[in-house]
Amino acid sequence: MEYEIKDNAIRIKLDNRNYANVTYHIEDDRIFLDSTFTPKQYRGKGIGGELMKAAMAHSKSKGLKIIPVCSFSVEYFKKHPEYNSLLHKG
Repeated sequence: MEYEIKDNAIRIKLDNRNYANVTYHIEDDRIFLDSTFTPKQYRGKGIGGELMKAAMAHSKSKGLKIIPVCSFSVEYFKKHPEYNSLLHKG
């Protein structure tokens, strides 16, 4: 899935009117994943995981370590320990 970065959000266009997104803010060398949203009719289709992969790619490209804040991102990283190297340790 293709994504775009706009106004502290990473968005995936789902159709002509709907987007899924993860909002974030950056402090120093850390990116905080503040919230994720997928419209109800698109939930359970792996879109949240795609948002997390986009957030990881964006973080890597900027040299940032990830701090998951919202419950979705926290649970994602618990279920996918293979990405622990991207998390901020501290």
